[in-house]
Amino acid sequence: MDAKQQQSRSYWRWSKRDFFPEPSFETLQSYKTALSHTCPRLKNRLLDRSTDSFELVELRKASENHMHKCLTWWDLLWLCFGSVVGSGIFTLTGLEARDHAGPAISLSYAIAGLSSLLSAFCYTEFAVDIPVAGGSFSYLRVELGDFVAFIAAGNILLEAVVGAAGLGRAWSSYFASLIKNNPDFLRFKVSSLAQGFNLLDPVAVLVLLVANGIAMSGTRRTSLLNWVSSIVSAIVIVFIIVVGFIHAKTSNLEPFFPKGAKGVFKAAAVVYWSYTGFDMVATMAEETKRPSRDIPIGLVGSMSMITVVYCLMSLVLTMMQNYTVIDRDAPYSVAFGQIGMNWAKYLVSICALKGMTTSLLVSSLGQARYTTQIARAHMIPPWFALVHPRTGTPIYATLLVMITSCIVALFSSLDVLSSVFSFSTLFIFMLIAVGLLVRRYYVRDATPKNDLVKFLVCLFVVIGSCIGGTIVWNLNWGGWIGYVVAVMVWFLGTVAMALLSKHRVPKVWGVPLVPWLPSLSIGTNFFLIGSLGSAAFLRFFICSAVMVIYYLLIGLHATYDVAHQTEQGSKNQEGKEDVNQWVCDSISRHGV
Repeated sequence: MDAKQQQSRSYWRWSKRDFFPEPSFETLQSYKTALSHTCPRLKNRLLDRSTDSFELVELRKASENHMHKCLTWWDLLWLCFGSVVGSGIFTLTGLEARDHAGPAISLSYAIAGLSSLLSAFCYTEFAVDIPVAGGSFSYLRVELGDFVAFIAAGNILLEAVVGAAGLGRAWSSYFASLIKNNPDFLRFKVSSLAQGFNLLDPVAVLVLLVANGIAMSGTRRTSLLNWVSSIVSAIVIVFIIVVGFIHAKTSNLEPFFPKGAKGVFKAAAVVYWSYTGFDMVATMAEETKRPSRDIPIGLVGSMSMITVVYCLMSLVLTMMQNYTVIDRDAPYSVAFGQIGMNWAKYLVSICALKGMTTSLLVSSLGQARYTTQIARAHMIPPWFALVHPRTGTPIYATLLVMITSCIVALFSSLDVLSSVFSFSTLFIFMLIAVGLLVRRYYVRDATPKNDLVKFLVCLFVVIGSCIGGTIVWNLNWGGWIGYVVAVMVWFLGTVAMALLSKHRVPKVWGVPLVPWLPSLSIGTNFFLIGSLGSAAFLRFFICSAVMVIYYLLIGLHATYDVAHQTEQGSKNQEGKEDVNQWVCDSISRHGV
């Protein structure tokens, strides 16, 4: 279909061909034929990798209309701040300080912040080189192949739905606590439903509808609303830190490690949730005016600032009160109440509500753009990739995430949602670090086979040592000897990789100290994944199994058809160029 035909078609359409245009789904017989070729097609897709140009140029055509380039580094800085600084710092700090880390909760935030900052570095290089809406999905599709990208895509969509639903429920709890000291005040209990799913939350649904409605109306409008409200939030946070230190007592910091290093790292795995959201900003690269300048400043700058803010906020809380008496549910409100500032309870709650609201706004933008690129690749129906000609936003992709998250938010409690969210996020961040190493050390049709084998050996040594160290830590095998062995193996694997020649140089902006920073990112993400507990692993593997079944039945055949149609189109174009060249040569030879 040419550009004129696309423009003449209405945006509001929903025919079968809009959802399943691939040859494999034309008839029942063609689908049966496709299923019979599942094994060779799977082998083809497992080995297939996309290219920068394909993600940047070809896939965008599926949206029919372009997204508007309207964002600067200032917008990205505050989009990241608004996305990340939500309810986590206000809800998780008291819980983890009291139960696990004690006064060392500030170290837990520093460790989690370092891990997220390493991931932000990796995201930044990719976003500068491949400024498309797909974020981590596109990066992994280019470097690790179609199948790994699909598993990441499934986790991205899971993270989008669960994260939005969790934020909606948290917003409802905070709002209800302001009206009446009961987080379930605005919910309706249905006794016939299972525990954890029996408190219906219409307020969470309403908040999600409003946030996604604003996101659909336009990116620039959403960004302006976000940075104005985020600046107000930043002023309140500065107030909390300054007043807190005025009333702080250093005696409350003793003992600093009440539950040892294990408690600090266990808390770090939980508070990591407070840093999630920066990856949403990477998906805005397609709408950024100058990606090579704006993304590094916006992403790395904001994450550095947020890490410092979180460490100061957690430190001031443990200096205002002894960790044994910190309130688990409303730590800052209670702490300010104890120094005679009861009115601060409302200031803290309003700040938390505002933070959750901007998180919902930015995540609505980012989740829709993830979904758009996944649909452009035909891993889900390409109908969801369509961009509205007037607003420049992917309305159908936004509606998909909005409707599913509203259904989940209506029924599911916050504790059911949180463990699923953390594992998916850390898993994707780990894959991005692996993908960056692959990008630097392997270039298709250019890297010698011997160099590729050496790199893969080093990579497996690094990953294996990280997994081994995580197992040793969780099972207490070998004591300090086990830790030293794991660290030494990781160190030697990274040193060996550093001695190999790199086959790609970043186009504009690159992560410094490669392979050290990506290798450290792999280690910290594995370590935090290992601290989540067996229930999170079980839920992750169940969700991944469902994703693989969908891929084998639908996603595999859709992407295979698209890849081979594109390949055939390229061959036809080359054939036409050859014919034209032959005609020109004949004319010049015969002097016609």
